[in-house]
Amino acid sequence: MKSAFCSAICLGAALFAVAPAHASSSAWFEAEGGRFRLVTSGAPDASGKLQGALDIELKRGWKTYWRDPGNSGVPPQIDVSASRNVSGAELSYPAPRRHDDGYSKWAGYDHSVRLPVTFTVTAPGDPATITANVFLGVCETICVPVQAKLEVDPAADPDNPGDAILVKAALAALPGAAQADFGATLEPAESEHVSILATAPGPADALDVFVAGVDGYVFGAPERHVEGGKAVFTIKMLERPDAKPSGKGLPYTLTGAAGAVEGFLPYP
Repeated sequence: MKSAFCSAICLGAALFAVAPAHASSSAWFEAEGGRFRLVTSGAPDASGKLQGALDIELKRGWKTYWRDPGNSGVPPQIDVSASRNVSGAELSYPAPRRHDDGYSKWAGYDHSVRLPVTFTVTAPGDPATITANVFLGVCETICVPVQAKLEVDPAADPDNPGDAILVKAALAALPGAAQADFGATLEPAESEHVSILATAPGPADALDVFVAGVDGYVFGAPERHVEGGKAVFTIKMLERPDAKPSGKGLPYTLTGAAGAVEGFLPYP
């Protein structure tokens, strides 16, 4: 995960404000390059999972970032430790695109986007309020790191149809689960590089893979090679932990003419 500072040119300190609770969604927080808010579907399920979305509206020409933007950019961050009866929040990401704006290469979105959020309600039968400190990088030619505290009372309007439709649409926009005929596999690592074999319907030269550096790994940009009609990506490991972690692996998203899928690669 990148630090909370832009490696591109940044404009001063992060902007900060509080957006008060409003029904099952927060108020909009207005930033220079757009605005954003938190929306929830209303009530948690029996296991305590409450679905929501970080709704980001960008002005024309502005951008924001994927979970691992690359050498420049700020990944979205959300902290719900100040919440009542909410113990965690996990962001999910639609498929990004790779961009080159002349001075940096990055992975993310140059359009409005909704990032699904799964909140964990500790005691599903008890009242819960979400106090979320959200940190985003929104950039045009310069990067403006923005921080806001967004507050939501999911039970205030749990049957709000507009909020439920928005959250459902955000979840539907996520990549599908990787399959044997549409996915990626990790080839044996060679020194400081890893190779990823991508399998997907459609032309191999239309494929791109995005690998998130987590658990002590940091990666460079992938280089695609098409061999025998198959796409192989070579990625340099810029940093790696001393020992293999015990987590799920490296999250990846594979995009192509047939759409996008996501999964995990084993730690190299």
